[in-house]
Amino acid sequence: MPIPDPLLLVEDDVSVRSTLTTFLDLEGYQVEAVSSTRAALEKLSLRPYPIVISDIYLDERTGLDVLRAAKQVNADCRVILMSARGSMETVMAATRGGAFEYLAKPFELDDLLAAIHKAEAELAGSQAQDRETDIDDLPETEMIGSSTRMIEIYKTLSQVAPTDASVLITGETGTGKELIARLIHSHSKRLPGPFVPVDCGSIAPSLIEAELFGALKGSYTGADRDRTGVFEAANKGTVFLDEIGEIDGPFQLKLLRFLQEREVRPVGANRSRAVDVRIVAATNRDLQKMVEDGRFREDLWFRLNVVRIQLPPLRERRTDVPLLAHFFLRKYNERYDREAVLTAGGLQLLEEQHWPGNVRQLQHLLERLVILSSNGRIDAAAVRDGLEDSSGADPVSGESLKETEREQILKVLEATGNNKSRAAKILGIERKTLYRKLERLGLE
Repeated sequence: MPIPDPLLLVEDDVSVRSTLTTFLDLEGYQVEAVSSTRAALEKLSLRPYPIVISDIYLDERTGLDVLRAAKQVNADCRVILMSARGSMETVMAATRGGAFEYLAKPFELDDLLAAIHKAEAELAGSQAQDRETDIDDLPETEMIGSSTRMIEIYKTLSQVAPTDASVLITGETGTGKELIARLIHSHSKRLPGPFVPVDCGSIAPSLIEAELFGALKGSYTGADRDRTGVFEAANKGTVFLDEIGEIDGPFQLKLLRFLQEREVRPVGANRSRAVDVRIVAATNRDLQKMVEDGRFREDLWFRLNVVRIQLPPLRERRTDVPLLAHFFLRKYNERYDREAVLTAGGLQLLEEQHWPGNVRQLQHLLERLVILSSNGRIDAAAVRDGLEDSSGADPVSGESLKETEREQILKVLEATGNNKSRAAKILGIERKTLYRKLERLGLE
Protein backbone atom coordinates (compact mmCIF):
# COMPACT_ATOMS: atom_id res chain seq x y z
CA MET A 1 0.00 0.00 0.00
CA PRO A 2 1.44 3.45 -0.97
CA ILE A 3 2.69 5.67 1.85
CA PRO A 4 0.06 8.20 3.02
CA ASP A 5 2.32 11.23 2.71
CA PRO A 6 2.54 13.06 -0.62
CA LEU A 7 5.51 12.73 -2.95
CA LEU A 8 7.19 15.82 -4.37
CA LEU A 9 7.73 15.81 -8.14
CA VAL A 10 10.02 18.44 -9.70
CA GLU A 11 9.90 18.47 -13.52
CA ASP A 12 10.02 21.48 -15.86
CA ASP A 13 8.75 19.62 -18.93
CA VAL A 14 4.96 20.01 -18.98
CA SER A 15 4.20 16.74 -20.78
CA VAL A 16 6.58 14.66 -18.64
CA ARG A 17 5.25 16.25 -15.45
CA SER A 18 1.67 15.55 -16.48
CA THR A 19 2.43 11.95 -17.48
CA LEU A 20 4.25 11.14 -14.24
CA THR A 21 1.60 12.82 -12.09
CA THR A 22 -1.21 10.92 -13.77
CA PHE A 23 0.67 7.61 -13.58
CA LEU A 24 1.49 7.98 -9.87
CA ASP A 25 -2.04 9.13 -9.12
CA LEU A 26 -3.42 5.97 -10.73
CA GLU A 27 -1.00 3.94 -8.61
CA GLY A 28 -2.56 5.47 -5.47
CA TYR A 29 0.06 8.12 -4.63
CA GLN A 30 -0.55 11.73 -3.64
CA VAL A 31 1.68 13.92 -5.79
CA GLU A 32 2.63 17.57 -5.35
CA ALA A 33 4.14 18.59 -8.70
CA VAL A 34 6.15 21.76 -9.34
CA SER A 35 8.04 23.02 -12.37
CA SER A 36 11.05 24.87 -10.89
CA THR A 37 13.72 24.57 -8.22
CA ARG A 38 12.39 27.71 -6.57
CA ALA A 39 8.94 26.19 -6.16
CA ALA A 40 10.53 22.95 -4.93
CA LEU A 41 12.62 24.71 -2.30
CA GLU A 42 9.57 26.64 -1.11
CA LYS A 43 7.67 23.36 -0.73
CA LEU A 44 10.58 21.81 1.16
CA SER A 45 10.74 24.81 3.49
CA LEU A 46 7.16 24.13 4.56
CA ARG A 47 7.31 20.40 5.25
CA PRO A 48 9.53 17.31 4.90
CA TYR A 49 8.76 14.80 2.16
CA PRO A 50 9.51 11.08 2.45
CA ILE A 51 10.21 10.74 -1.31
CA VAL A 52 11.25 13.41 -3.81
CA ILE A 53 11.44 12.81 -7.56
CA SER A 54 13.34 15.48 -9.47
CA ASP A 55 14.83 16.15 -12.87
CA ILE A 56 18.44 17.32 -12.65
CA TYR A 57 18.60 20.03 -15.32
CA LEU A 58 15.82 22.48 -14.49
CA ASP A 59 16.64 26.21 -14.46
CA GLU A 60 19.36 28.36 -12.90
CA ARG A 61 19.62 25.68 -10.22
CA THR A 62 19.48 21.94 -10.55
CA GLY A 63 18.04 18.82 -9.04
CA LEU A 64 21.22 18.57 -6.99
CA ASP A 65 20.08 21.70 -5.14
CA VAL A 66 16.71 20.04 -4.58
CA LEU A 67 18.54 16.95 -3.31
CA ARG A 68 20.54 18.97 -0.79
CA ALA A 69 17.48 20.84 0.45
CA ALA A 70 15.41 17.66 0.77
CA LYS A 71 18.13 15.88 2.76
CA GLN A 72 18.67 18.91 4.95
CA VAL A 73 15.01 19.04 5.90
CA ASN A 74 14.66 15.27 6.25
CA ALA A 75 17.82 13.18 6.39
CA ASP A 76 15.75 10.06 5.68
CA CYS A 77 14.22 11.50 2.49
CA ARG A 78 14.66 9.21 -0.54
CA VAL A 79 15.49 11.36 -3.57
CA ILE A 80 15.11 9.88 -7.05
CA LEU A 81 16.87 11.93 -9.72
CA MET A 82 16.12 11.82 -13.45
CA SER A 83 18.07 13.17 -16.43
CA ALA A 84 18.37 12.81 -20.18
CA ARG A 85 21.88 14.31 -20.05
CA GLY A 86 23.53 12.08 -17.51
CA SER A 87 27.29 12.14 -17.08
CA MET A 88 29.83 10.64 -14.74
CA GLU A 89 30.11 13.97 -12.95
CA THR A 90 26.37 14.32 -12.36
CA VAL A 91 26.00 10.71 -11.26
CA MET A 92 28.93 11.04 -8.86
CA ALA A 93 27.58 14.34 -7.51
CA ALA A 94 24.17 12.77 -7.02
CA THR A 95 25.66 9.75 -5.26
CA ARG A 96 27.82 11.88 -2.98
CA GLY A 97 24.79 13.99 -2.15
CA GLY A 98 22.87 10.95 -0.98
CA ALA A 99 20.57 10.37 -3.97
CA PHE A 100 18.56 7.19 -3.57
CA GLU A 101 18.23 6.36 -7.28
CA TYR A 102 19.29 7.81 -10.61
CA LEU A 103 17.09 7.19 -13.65
CA ALA A 104 18.30 8.00 -17.16
CA LYS A 105 15.61 9.38 -19.48
CA PRO A 106 13.74 7.94 -21.26
CA PHE A 107 12.82 5.25 -18.77
CA GLU A 108 9.90 2.89 -18.32
CA LEU A 109 7.25 4.02 -15.89
CA ASP A 110 7.57 0.66 -14.17
CA ASP A 111 11.24 1.48 -13.48
CA LEU A 112 10.16 4.59 -11.59
CA LEU A 113 7.50 2.62 -9.72
CA ALA A 114 10.08 -0.02 -8.76
CA ALA A 115 12.39 2.71 -7.40
CA ILE A 116 9.53 4.17 -5.36
CA HIS A 117 8.61 0.75 -3.96
CA LYS A 118 12.24 0.18 -2.98
CA ALA A 119 12.36 3.59 -1.29
CA GLU A 120 9.16 2.81 0.63
CA ALA A 121 10.63 -0.49 1.83
CA GLU A 122 13.80 1.21 3.08
CA LEU A 123 11.81 3.94 4.79
CA ALA A 124 9.71 1.34 6.58
CA GLY A 125 12.84 -0.52 7.63
CA SER A 126 14.60 2.57 8.93
CA GLN A 127 11.57 3.55 10.98
CA ALA A 128 11.32 0.08 12.44
CA GLN A 129 14.97 0.10 13.46
CA ASP A 130 14.70 3.67 14.78
CA ARG A 131 18.22 4.19 13.53
CA GLU A 132 20.56 6.89 14.72
CA THR A 133 20.62 10.14 12.80
CA ASP A 134 23.25 12.77 12.23
CA ILE A 135 23.63 15.94 10.19
CA ASP A 136 26.98 17.03 8.77
CA ASP A 137 28.24 20.52 8.01
CA LEU A 138 26.37 22.23 10.83
CA PRO A 139 26.91 26.00 11.08
CA GLU A 140 28.98 27.45 13.88
CA THR A 141 26.26 29.75 15.20
CA GLU A 142 23.03 28.96 16.99
CA MET A 143 21.14 31.14 14.49
CA ILE A 144 20.25 28.09 12.45
CA GLY A 145 17.45 27.60 9.98
CA SER A 146 16.72 27.10 6.31
CA SER A 147 12.99 27.81 6.41
CA THR A 148 11.64 30.60 4.23
CA ARG A 149 11.10 32.98 7.15
CA MET A 150 14.63 32.50 8.44
CA ILE A 151 16.10 33.11 4.99
CA GLU A 152 14.23 36.42 4.84
CA ILE A 153 15.64 37.34 8.26
CA TYR A 154 19.18 36.58 7.04
CA LYS A 155 18.61 38.89 4.08
CA THR A 156 17.44 41.70 6.35
CA LEU A 157 20.43 41.16 8.65
CA SER A 158 22.88 41.42 5.78
CA GLN A 159 21.32 44.73 4.72
CA VAL A 160 20.90 46.42 8.09
CA ALA A 161 23.99 45.22 9.98
CA PRO A 162 26.55 47.43 8.13
CA THR A 163 24.46 50.54 8.83
CA ASP A 164 23.92 52.45 12.06
CA ALA A 165 20.14 52.22 11.90
CA SER A 166 18.24 51.42 15.08
CA VAL A 167 16.73 47.93 14.99
CA LEU A 168 13.74 46.57 16.88
CA ILE A 169 13.67 42.79 17.29
CA THR A 170 10.33 41.28 18.24
CA GLY A 171 9.33 37.72 19.04
CA GLU A 172 8.34 35.35 21.78
CA THR A 173 10.64 34.52 24.68
CA GLY A 174 13.36 32.09 23.66
CA THR A 175 13.34 32.83 19.91
CA GLY A 176 16.89 34.22 19.88
CA LYS A 177 16.50 38.01 20.04
CA GLU A 178 19.84 38.63 21.77
CA LEU A 179 21.57 36.31 19.32
CA ILE A 180 20.22 38.41 16.43
CA ALA A 181 21.43 41.56 18.18
CA ARG A 182 24.91 40.08 18.58
CA LEU A 183 24.97 39.12 14.89
CA ILE A 184 24.04 42.69 13.93
CA HIS A 185 26.93 43.99 16.03
CA SER A 186 29.44 41.40 14.78
CA HIS A 187 28.66 42.21 11.13
CA SER A 188 28.86 45.96 11.60
CA LYS A 189 31.66 48.50 11.53
CA ARG A 190 31.27 48.71 15.32
CA LEU A 191 32.66 45.21 15.86
CA PRO A 192 35.90 46.48 17.48
CA GLY A 193 33.73 48.25 20.08
CA PRO A 194 31.79 46.64 22.94
CA PHE A 195 28.44 44.90 22.78
CA VAL A 196 26.54 45.61 26.00
CA PRO A 197 23.23 43.84 26.71
CA VAL A 198 20.78 45.35 29.20
CA ASP A 199 17.73 43.56 30.57
CA CYS A 200 15.38 46.48 31.08
CA GLY A 201 12.82 44.28 32.80
CA SER A 202 15.20 43.36 35.61
CA ILE A 203 16.16 46.92 36.59
CA ALA A 204 14.01 48.83 39.06
CA PRO A 205 12.42 51.94 37.47
CA SER A 206 14.14 54.12 40.06
CA LEU A 207 17.57 52.84 39.03
CA ILE A 208 17.37 52.52 35.25
CA GLU A 209 18.42 56.13 34.59
CA ALA A 210 21.58 55.69 36.67
CA GLU A 211 22.21 52.30 35.03
CA LEU A 212 22.08 53.66 31.49
CA PHE A 213 23.20 57.29 31.90
CA GLY A 214 25.51 56.97 34.90
CA ALA A 215 25.51 58.77 38.24
CA LEU A 216 27.78 60.94 40.36
CA LYS A 217 28.81 60.07 43.90
CA GLY A 218 26.13 61.13 46.40
CA SER A 219 23.47 61.73 43.75
CA TYR A 220 21.16 59.17 45.37
CA THR A 221 21.11 56.94 48.42
CA GLY A 222 23.76 54.26 48.00
CA ALA A 223 25.77 56.13 45.35
CA ASP A 224 29.11 55.88 47.13
CA ARG A 225 31.17 56.50 43.98
CA ASP A 226 30.88 57.91 40.46
CA ARG A 227 29.25 55.38 38.16
CA THR A 228 29.74 55.18 34.41
CA GLY A 229 26.49 54.45 32.60
CA VAL A 230 25.97 51.73 30.02
CA PHE A 231 25.74 54.15 27.08
CA GLU A 232 29.04 55.80 27.93
CA ALA A 233 30.74 52.47 28.63
CA ALA A 234 29.58 51.19 25.23
CA ASN A 235 30.92 54.19 23.30
CA LYS A 236 31.73 53.23 19.67
CA GLY A 237 29.84 49.98 20.19
CA THR A 238 26.29 48.60 20.42
CA VAL A 239 23.81 48.64 23.30
CA PHE A 240 21.14 45.94 23.29
CA LEU A 241 18.06 47.03 25.23
CA ASP A 242 16.19 43.80 25.88
CA GLU A 243 12.55 43.91 27.01
CA ILE A 244 12.27 47.58 26.05
CA GLY A 245 8.51 47.40 26.63
CA GLU A 246 9.10 47.20 30.39
CA ILE A 247 10.44 50.75 30.85
CA ASP A 248 8.02 53.22 32.43
CA GLY A 249 6.65 56.45 30.97
CA PRO A 250 9.03 58.98 32.60
CA PHE A 251 12.13 57.16 31.41
CA GLN A 252 10.65 56.63 27.93
CA LEU A 253 10.89 60.40 27.45
CA LYS A 254 14.52 60.50 28.65
CA LEU A 255 15.43 57.63 26.33
CA LEU A 256 13.76 59.44 23.43
CA ARG A 257 15.85 62.56 24.14
CA PHE A 258 19.00 60.46 24.18
CA LEU A 259 18.13 58.91 20.81
CA GLN A 260 17.57 62.40 19.38
CA GLU A 261 20.62 64.13 20.86
CA ARG A 262 23.05 61.24 21.50
CA GLU A 263 24.07 62.83 24.79
CA VAL A 264 23.87 61.51 28.34
CA ARG A 265 23.68 63.46 31.56
CA PRO A 266 24.63 61.30 34.56
CA VAL A 267 22.34 61.58 37.56
CA GLY A 268 23.59 64.51 39.65
CA ALA A 269 25.65 66.03 36.81
CA ASN A 270 25.25 69.55 35.41
CA ARG A 271 26.55 68.88 31.91
CA SER A 272 25.80 66.33 29.23
CA ARG A 273 28.37 64.12 27.51
CA ALA A 274 28.28 63.04 23.86
CA VAL A 275 28.35 59.32 23.17
CA ASP A 276 28.40 57.29 19.97
CA VAL A 277 26.45 54.07 20.33
CA ARG A 278 24.08 52.07 18.18
CA ILE A 279 20.79 51.00 19.76
CA VAL A 280 19.25 47.59 19.14
CA ALA A 281 16.09 46.97 21.15
CA ALA A 282 13.95 43.87 21.65
CA THR A 283 10.64 42.91 23.19
CA ASN A 284 8.23 40.01 23.44
CA ARG A 285 5.34 42.44 23.88
CA ASP A 286 3.15 44.09 21.24
CA LEU A 287 4.58 47.60 21.32
CA GLN A 288 2.19 48.84 18.67
CA LYS A 289 -0.76 47.81 20.84
CA MET A 290 0.94 49.50 23.81
CA VAL A 291 1.21 52.69 21.75
CA GLU A 292 -2.50 52.49 20.93
CA ASP A 293 -3.29 51.97 24.63
CA GLY A 294 -1.12 54.94 25.65
CA ARG A 295 1.41 52.80 27.53
CA PHE A 296 4.33 53.42 25.16
CA ARG A 297 5.30 56.69 23.52
CA GLU A 298 4.59 56.75 19.80
CA ASP A 299 7.58 58.98 19.04
CA LEU A 300 9.90 56.56 20.88
CA TRP A 301 8.34 53.66 19.00
CA PHE A 302 9.16 55.38 15.68
CA ARG A 303 12.74 56.05 16.81
CA LEU A 304 13.34 52.42 17.78
CA ASN A 305 11.43 50.86 14.90
CA VAL A 306 13.59 52.10 12.01
CA VAL A 307 14.13 48.48 10.95
CA ARG A 308 12.07 45.70 12.47
CA ILE A 309 12.97 42.02 12.62
CA GLN A 310 10.17 39.68 13.64
CA LEU A 311 11.44 36.30 14.83
CA PRO A 312 9.05 33.38 14.28
CA PRO A 313 8.33 30.92 17.08
CA LEU A 314 9.91 27.50 16.68
CA ARG A 315 6.52 25.85 16.09
CA GLU A 316 6.23 27.88 12.88
CA ARG A 317 9.55 26.60 11.53
CA ARG A 318 9.55 22.95 12.49
CA THR A 319 11.79 22.05 9.55
CA ASP A 320 14.62 23.80 11.43
CA VAL A 321 14.28 21.55 14.49
CA PRO A 322 16.63 18.80 13.15
CA LEU A 323 19.41 21.32 12.47
CA LEU A 324 19.00 22.96 15.86
CA ALA A 325 18.81 19.64 17.69
CA HIS A 326 22.01 18.33 16.13
CA PHE A 327 23.78 21.65 16.70
CA PHE A 328 23.00 21.51 20.42
CA LEU A 329 23.80 17.79 20.51
CA ARG A 330 27.27 18.47 19.15
CA LYS A 331 27.75 21.48 21.42
CA TYR A 332 26.94 19.65 24.63
CA ASN A 333 28.72 16.46 23.65
CA GLU A 334 31.87 18.57 23.35
CA ARG A 335 31.20 20.53 26.55
CA TYR A 336 30.51 17.49 28.75
CA ASP A 337 32.80 15.03 26.93
CA ARG A 338 29.92 12.79 25.88
CA GLU A 339 29.19 10.82 22.70
CA ALA A 340 25.40 10.85 22.83
CA VAL A 341 23.53 10.26 19.57
CA LEU A 342 19.99 11.26 18.63
CA THR A 343 17.90 8.49 17.07
CA ALA A 344 15.36 9.01 14.30
CA GLY A 345 12.54 8.31 16.76
CA GLY A 346 13.88 10.86 19.21
CA LEU A 347 14.25 13.46 16.47
CA GLN A 348 10.74 12.83 15.21
CA LEU A 349 9.32 13.41 18.69
CA LEU A 350 11.24 16.67 18.95
CA GLU A 351 9.81 17.81 15.62
CA GLU A 352 6.26 17.13 16.82
CA GLN A 353 6.47 19.35 19.92
CA HIS A 354 4.78 22.75 20.27
CA TRP A 355 7.83 24.33 22.00
CA PRO A 356 6.26 27.15 24.05
CA GLY A 357 9.77 28.09 25.20
CA ASN A 358 11.05 28.05 21.60
CA VAL A 359 14.73 27.51 20.77
CA ARG A 360 15.82 28.13 24.37
CA GLN A 361 13.57 25.29 25.58
CA LEU A 362 14.96 22.93 22.93
CA GLN A 363 18.51 23.92 23.88
CA HIS A 364 18.04 23.23 27.60
CA LEU A 365 16.30 19.92 26.84
CA LEU A 366 19.19 18.72 24.62
CA GLU A 367 21.72 19.78 27.26
CA ARG A 368 19.85 17.81 29.88
CA LEU A 369 19.45 14.74 27.66
CA VAL A 370 23.17 14.72 26.86
CA ILE A 371 24.09 14.95 30.55
CA LEU A 372 21.64 12.26 31.64
CA SER A 373 22.17 9.87 28.71
CA SER A 374 23.21 6.57 30.27
CA ASN A 375 23.65 4.40 27.16
CA GLY A 376 24.65 7.10 24.70
CA ARG A 377 21.32 6.96 22.83
CA ILE A 378 18.72 9.70 22.96
CA ASP A 379 15.67 7.88 21.65
CA ALA A 380 11.97 8.68 21.72
CA ALA A 381 11.58 7.34 25.26
CA ALA A 382 14.41 9.53 26.56
CA VAL A 383 12.97 12.60 24.84
CA ARG A 384 9.51 11.85 26.21
CA ASP A 385 10.87 11.47 29.74
CA GLY A 386 12.83 14.69 29.40
CA LEU A 387 9.77 16.59 28.22
CA GLU A 388 7.63 15.21 31.04
CA ASP A 389 10.21 15.94 33.71
CA SER A 390 10.63 19.54 32.54
CA SER A 391 6.90 20.23 32.30
CA GLY A 392 6.81 21.46 35.89
CA ALA A 393 5.06 18.41 37.30
CA ASP A 394 6.65 16.77 40.29
CA PRO A 395 7.61 13.25 39.17
CA VAL A 396 8.23 11.87 42.64
CA SER A 397 5.56 9.29 43.52
CA GLY A 398 7.60 6.50 45.07
CA GLU A 399 11.04 5.50 46.27
CA SER A 400 12.29 4.40 42.82
CA LEU A 401 11.21 7.65 41.19
CA LYS A 402 12.63 9.60 44.09
CA GLU A 403 15.98 7.91 43.61
CA THR A 404 15.86 8.55 39.84
CA GLU A 405 15.19 12.22 40.44
CA ARG A 406 18.01 12.36 42.96
CA GLU A 407 20.45 10.84 40.46
CA GLN A 408 19.38 13.24 37.71
CA ILE A 409 19.80 16.30 39.89
CA LEU A 410 23.22 15.14 41.06
CA LYS A 411 24.36 14.52 37.46
CA VAL A 412 23.27 17.98 36.35
CA LEU A 413 24.83 19.69 39.37
CA GLU A 414 28.09 17.86 38.77
CA ALA A 415 28.09 18.78 35.07
CA THR A 416 27.43 22.45 35.85
CA GLY A 417 30.00 22.72 38.63
CA ASN A 418 27.23 23.03 41.24
CA ASN A 419 25.82 26.10 39.50
CA LYS A 420 22.23 25.90 40.74
CA SER A 421 20.85 28.57 38.42
CA ARG A 422 22.27 26.77 35.40
CA ALA A 423 21.15 23.40 36.72
CA ALA A 424 17.59 24.64 37.21
CA LYS A 425 17.44 25.85 33.60
CA ILE A 426 18.69 22.51 32.30
CA LEU A 427 16.20 20.64 34.48
CA GLY A 428 13.42 22.91 33.22
CA ILE A 429 12.36 24.13 36.66
CA GLU A 430 12.51 27.35 38.66
CA ARG A 431 15.55 27.92 40.87
CA LYS A 432 13.39 27.99 43.99
CA THR A 433 11.84 24.66 42.92
CA LEU A 434 15.32 23.15 42.67
CA TYR A 435 16.11 24.33 46.21
CA ARG A 436 12.91 22.70 47.48
CA LYS A 437 13.81 19.44 45.78
CA LEU A 438 17.35 19.55 47.16
CA GLU A 439 15.99 20.03 50.66
CA ARG A 440 13.43 17.25 50.29
CA LEU A 441 15.99 14.85 48.83
CA GLY A 442 18.56 15.66 51.49
CA LEU A 443 20.97 17.27 49.00
CA GLU A 444 21.04 20.85 50.29
